[in-house]
Amino acid sequence: MQLKEFGVCLGDLIQEFNFEVIYGPDGFDKIEITKDDVSRPGLQLAGFFDFFDPNRLQVMGKVETTYVESFEPEKRTEIFERLFSAGIPAMIISRNIDIFPECLEAAKKYGVPLLRTNEFTSTIINAIVASLKVSLAPRITLHGVLIEIYGEGVLLLGDSGVGKSETAIELVKRGHRLIADDAVEIKRVSDKTLVGTSPDVIRYFIELRGIGIVDVRRIFGVGSVKLTEKIEMVINLENWEEGKQYDRLGLEGQTTSILDIRVPSLTIPVKPGRNLAVIIEVAAMNNRYKKMGYNAAKELQERMLRSFGG
Repeated sequence: MQLKEFGVCLGDLIQEFNFEVIYGPDGFDKIEITKDDVSRPGLQLAGFFDFFDPNRLQVMGKVETTYVESFEPEKRTEIFERLFSAGIPAMIISRNIDIFPECLEAAKKYGVPLLRTNEFTSTIINAIVASLKVSLAPRITLHGVLIEIYGEGVLLLGDSGVGKSETAIELVKRGHRLIADDAVEIKRVSDKTLVGTSPDVIRYFIELRGIGIVDVRRIFGVGSVKLTEKIEMVINLENWEEGKQYDRLGLEGQTTSILDIRVPSLTIPVKPGRNLAVIIEVAAMNNRYKKMGYNAAKELQERMLRSFGG
C-alpha cells in the first residue's frame, strides 16, 4: 500500500505549544513539517553533518548553548550559518535561554523561524514528537462503524445495508459509545496502534434507513459519543449463506490488516432473529479476555482432551 505523506503547518505547532516567535520570515506559519521526529543539533554544532536530516525541527537546550557559548563570536557565526544554511524548518530554544546574536543573525540571513519556550528540553521534545506522531500518521478512511464497547474499540465492517448502523444504535442504547458511522478515519499512530475517528462534517450522526439522519449526541446525550478510540477488534458482518461453514469454536484466530497492522477479527453472519448487539458485546468481552491470556475455546479443548485421555 502506497501511503500518502502528510504535513502539519508550523503555525499550528506554535499555537499548540504557545511558542514565543523570536523571528519569523514572511509566511513562516505556513511552513509544512513532514517529519515526526525532532533533533538536538549536538554533533552538527561540532561540524559533523553526515546523515543529518534537515527536514526535522531542531531544539537547542542548555547543553548545546553552553557548548556554543565557549566559542568566540566569529566561531559561533560559522556554527550557526552552517546549521541554518542546511534548510532546517525551524529552530526552537528551550528553557527561555537567551538568544545568541549570531543565532538570530543566521536565522534572518537564511529565513529560518526562531522560536522559544520556557519548557525543559526533553519535555518539549517529547511533547512535539507525540503531537507530530498523531498529525503525520499514515491514514485511510474505511466504510464502517466504530464503537467503544466495554473499553474496546470495535470496528464494524460489511456491505451497505447489512445492518451496521442499526446495530450501532442498539449498542448505544445499551450504554456503549459511538465514535464514527459510515466513514471511519484510521491513523497508524505507532507500529502497534490504530486510532479511529470520524470526519468533522458527519461526526456523531447516524443514517438509519426508513428514519433518516439521527444526531446520536443530542438524542442519547454526550455520554453516548466519543471523539477517538483505539481499534482493538474488527468484526465483519455478512449476510448468512446457507451451507457456508462458519467458525464455531474460535480456535483459529483471524486477523485483518489495516495500514500493515494485524488486528484480531471475526466474521459474524447476519440473519433475522440474531441479536447482533448482544453477540458483538460478547465478542468484545471475549477479545478482552484473550488479551489477558484466557481463551475459552482452548480451555474447552484442553478439558475434552483430558476427559478423553482419562
